[in-house]
Amino acid sequence: MQAAELNNRLISLTNQRPICLIGAAVIDVIADTDTLPYRGSDIELRQQSINIGGCALNIAITLNRLGINTLNALPVGQGMWADIIRSRLKEKGITSAIETDRGDNGWCLALVEPDGERTFLSVSGVENLWDRHALDNLNLPPDTLVYLSGYQLSAPCGEILISWLESLPKTIGLFIDFGPRLTDISEQHLIRLLALKPTISLNRQEAELIDIHLSGITRTLNVEVLAQDWMKRYQCPLIIRVDKDGAYYHDMGSHGWITPFKTTMVDSIGAGDSHAGGVIAGLASGWSLDQAVTLGNAIASYVVSQRGGDCSPYPQELEKYLKQYG
Repeated sequence: MQAAELNNRLISLTNQRPICLIGAAVIDVIADTDTLPYRGSDIELRQQSINIGGCALNIAITLNRLGINTLNALPVGQGMWADIIRSRLKEKGITSAIETDRGDNGWCLALVEPDGERTFLSVSGVENLWDRHALDNLNLPPDTLVYLSGYQLSAPCGEILISWLESLPKTIGLFIDFGPRLTDISEQHLIRLLALKPTISLNRQEAELIDIHLSGITRTLNVEVLAQDWMKRYQCPLIIRVDKDGAYYHDMGSHGWITPFKTTMVDSIGAGDSHAGGVIAGLASGWSLDQAVTLGNAIASYVVSQRGGDCSPYPQELEKYLKQYG
């Protein structure tokens, strides 16, 4: 699907199935750095901004701007960071289904290097203090598409979340983006998650880790071979994001490369989350997986061409952006 065809399809973005986002609302303190610190060093940072973030919240913002409705299970606590989050959510017209008095929300220092790559230093809060009662109280219709992040699945609350997922009707779909916490998820938990047949999204680095896990050796990543091996073992739809090379998808019915929308990268904050948001928007609108991944590629391209993490486009902005691709 090329840019012009994608532009024509944007009008069909609407909830054909409900969406529930399980995850974090946190504070992102974003700063530029010429180099990453080493032990005992003291480096000068240039602060860009203080934003609200967290994988699930970034996706909630992406979907909200695309006109897609979501049930946002993003715990908001009590404290300095929680007050900022609550105020910023109100400004964006986003509400959370979970309020708690168990503590403050977490925060993250994002260090952005000159080439746009970012490194996170995170402090956890109530977003990683899940309990079964709060999850059971979520009103999920039987065809809901549920999103989860590796940040919560790898936390001590991971067992609670996985047990809850296992209790849901089989008609509920799952979308999981493990993120950089992939290696922190236990083998047992990973097996249980994959048994639920979720759609999995990985970036290049995460795919390399999965490839080592499946093959038992370190080798040059062959995305197509990895995807074929994955499908034989797990029968779960797989998306592999490979930066400027686009993305590869594989499900039970089809597979192939999705062309990237090449751009000049300003910084990569929010790229993976915005891609996930685009894919979820497409899937919830009844699009095929390849069409949904194309939308994810387009939104991620837009986001990395902007400064900061809170820059997911509205449909009219995305439509204007895509016109440069013909």
